[in-house]
Amino acid sequence: MTVLDRAHLHPGGALKSLLRPSPERAGRNNQGRRTNEARGGGHKRRYRVVDFRRDKDGIEGRVLRLEYDPNRSGHLALIQYADGEKRYILAPEGLQAGEMVMSGAEAEVRVGNALPLERIPIGTVVHNVELYPGRGGQMARSAGSAVQLLAKEGNFAHLRLPSGEVRLVSLKCRATIGQVGNLEHQNIKIGKAGRARWMKRRPKVRGVARNPVDHPHGGAEGKAAIGRPSPVSRTGVPALGYRTRRNKSTDKYILKRRKGRA
Repeated sequence: MTVLDRAHLHPGGALKSLLRPSPERAGRNNQGRRTNEARGGGHKRRYRVVDFRRDKDGIEGRVLRLEYDPNRSGHLALIQYADGEKRYILAPEGLQAGEMVMSGAEAEVRVGNALPLERIPIGTVVHNVELYPGRGGQMARSAGSAVQLLAKEGNFAHLRLPSGEVRLVSLKCRATIGQVGNLEHQNIKIGKAGRARWMKRRPKVRGVARNPVDHPHGGAEGKAAIGRPSPVSRTGVPALGYRTRRNKSTDKYILKRRKGRA
């Protein structure tokens, strides 16, 4: 089992005014039906309200501290703005307590600042990128994620996503300079089943070990094969290379598919 060194993070709790309850749903939807298997239990969490919009323009904020967030792989930075308001943002790599950040079209191109893509130089690495202006960042929010601005053409920017996909995004959309921090997250070894249970991960039974009524792979005597050309999910969706994307209206914004795709 491996753990990360969190000596640089705030040792106390989160800011109470930015905490919200996060009830346990155990992998079930609003109808109570199980939509995600092997979920449930684990340590109780509370949600941290994160500012993904970065819409506090023209007001400088000081980084008070860096904090751990149990709801995501990256860390958070607590910002206190000049008018006294405090907000959480995703902590980019290299941002330290005491530094200043700012958002808006007039902000400098510096780690932690949020600007419209039209004001960011080509080749810059960004994160927390909006898909639609004003909606808030939706892309590159996990630990170590980064998007590179490749070009600007007309009203759109060409972005290379972490998956290798090249996508068109409006130049009016905002992005935050830098790469999401906590780069060592990908090197964590869970090490034991108990630690997985703390993270709400329950044991998962193989499909071939079930009955036919419970899974398409189930049934037969002994260690039988799955009985079909390729494996499928519990609901019958092919598990190897099957495309599930159904949003054709935005296909025109994808210039290059992600790695391994035609």
